[in-house]
Amino acid sequence: MLTTIIIPKSNKISYDSTKLFYTIILLNTTGKLFEKIIREQLQFFAISNNFIHPCQLDSLKYRSTTDARVVLTHFIWSCWIKNFYTSTVAFNIAQFFPSLNHHLLSLILNKAEFNQKILAFFSNYLVNRKTKYLWNNFSSPLYNVDVGVSQESALSPILSALYLSPIFHIFEKYLKNLNIPISILSFINDRLFISQSKLLSISNTNLFCSYNIISFLLIRFGLVIEHGKIEIFYFSRLHGTFNPSLLDLTSLGRPTLLLMLIWKYQGFIFD
Repeated sequence: MLTTIIIPKSNKISYDSTKLFYTIILLNTTGKLFEKIIREQLQFFAISNNFIHPCQLDSLKYRSTTDARVVLTHFIWSCWIKNFYTSTVAFNIAQFFPSLNHHLLSLILNKAEFNQKILAFFSNYLVNRKTKYLWNNFSSPLYNVDVGVSQESALSPILSALYLSPIFHIFEKYLKNLNIPISILSFINDRLFISQSKLLSISNTNLFCSYNIISFLLIRFGLVIEHGKIEIFYFSRLHGTFNPSLLDLTSLGRPTLLLMLIWKYQGFIFD
């Protein structure tokens, strides 16, 4: 049984949505230590057998925001050498950690060919979980928890990375079959499409198709893009007026992405 504490996020106008609260799951010290040991073993095996997709720079040792910045900067400069434009679309997955399906996660661990003892452990660890919620003096009854991984857990980084790995492998096959030259970076809850072309119209077409495909795949895995937070940025060496055509996602039921003059990504500021 787990205990979950609910804490409101600070400086909010109202608290009429669950997204405006933090949920922190309490574990004893020994439990946290065991989780860290298991995390190290999972990460070592997942990377050694190439199950983790190369685009995933998140949730793993020796991969950081600095790596994501360096890779993006390399893409931009390599395009400028070729006189290409670099077009990027950044998007988030809504309620990512609370949405991870336990049954599907068990199947993914099996697909990754982990040791049977590890599979048996997680079959027990993820099934029939219960929690109660504490809010000030209020204590709720026990509830079943069949989805979600606590961000405070030492296992959440590697489990979330494993959950996304098959999505990226399938996505890569889609792009290859459709001959769509798109690169992707994944860091924590941020995903980034990168298109390189001499014509922005071609880049927009590639970004449109990629966005449609990834939306479909994420839904199949029980995840949804936070469409209201999609951002697009174009990198150009032109000096003067730069008015690229906008990326129109209205046919997908999404907004038209407006041009940004300043873009903040992983601590970098682009203008």
